[in-house]
Amino acid sequence: MKKNLLVVLVVLMGGAFTSANAQENVIKINIFSPIVKTFNASFERKVSATNSFQIGAFFTSYNPESTKFSGFGLTPEYRFYLSESEAPAGVYVAPFVRYQNFKLTEESSSSKGTFSSFGGGLVIGKQWIFKEKISLDIFIGPQYSSGNVKVTSGSDTFDTNVFDGFGIRTGLTLGFAF
Repeated sequence: MKKNLLVVLVVLMGGAFTSANAQENVIKINIFSPIVKTFNASFERKVSATNSFQIGAFFTSYNPESTKFSGFGLTPEYRFYLSESEAPAGVYVAPFVRYQNFKLTEESSSSKGTFSSFGGGLVIGKQWIFKEKISLDIFIGPQYSSGNVKVTSGSDTFDTNVFDGFGIRTGLTLGFAF
């Protein structure tokens, strides 16, 4: 079984790196995310002339007010390209889901806990591919997430509003197409 899994992974990875001129893959980083002490990267794979799948991951140590968030999130999305150019370039609409998992620390009360949330939304954006290698992607859209806090010590005084409820997902990514 492990041998079969290894063969499948090698074939998939080989396919990802053999199509340099076809621009079927894009690796990118969100250049806005360091503003909120976050590293956000994503991988997009073209699945047809007008569609692609993207998986994004972020790691953060964010302290918006009195509650410190430290953890990660995963964001898969499916992109529908609406422009005449072939994916992964052009205007797109993308529904997405997001899972987030954080360790929480309340500085004023020394409380500790965890926060997990699940949500989703819809973004609209445009991606450009320059010189057949460099990608620039800008997007914005509404999102909603709902989560729960588990207190591990102290009391539940955590402010999770920044990651819970309605919000706006936005970004500007810079990447490499291959």
